[in-house]
Amino acid sequence: MTAQAKKRKAAPLAASAPRVGLTPITRDDAPQLFRWINDRDLVRFNSAYQPVHEPTHMQWLEGLTQRTDLVAFAIRIRRTGRLIGVCQLTAISRVHRSAELQIRLGDAAARGRGYGSEAVRLLLDHAFHDLNLHRVSLQVFDTNAAAIRTYERAGFRHEGRLRDAAFIGGEYVDVRLMGILREEAV
Repeated sequence: MTAQAKKRKAAPLAASAPRVGLTPITRDDAPQLFRWINDRDLVRFNSAYQPVHEPTHMQWLEGLTQRTDLVAFAIRIRRTGRLIGVCQLTAISRVHRSAELQIRLGDAAARGRGYGSEAVRLLLDHAFHDLNLHRVSLQVFDTNAAAIRTYERAGFRHEGRLRDAAFIGGEYVDVRLMGILREEAV
């Protein structure tokens, strides 16, 4: 194991499942996250592509600790400490006890293996038990069938659809609205 891998493995786990753990995002993660946010094919799973310049990316990274309406985690393989993605709760409302969930598995080799499902469950556990939230919602492109299945398995319910709400890759796509209440979490 390389020194870098040992260093990643030593990152403190905020939460863990059998195969993945959520850890704080570190400066060492910045180069990989920068590559992922500028990968057109990856970004188009959940957003219109627009290049992000390095100073803007570093501002985002540094700003994570300043925000009270957001909590973000690195998703790592427990056995190796390898960074495979990020997940976050945004728009956290302490009054309404709600937030929005976002996840991105940037490592293509990690997709389709259940790691995203484990990470979503860990993030929901953090939302409902550590932050004492009542509701978590999300938006997902209707074309992202794998993500929809992941959310359904975690207990999210379909709450609506925004027709032709996003223009991705030259086409309009519908956006599904999904939500889960604390008592519905699997």
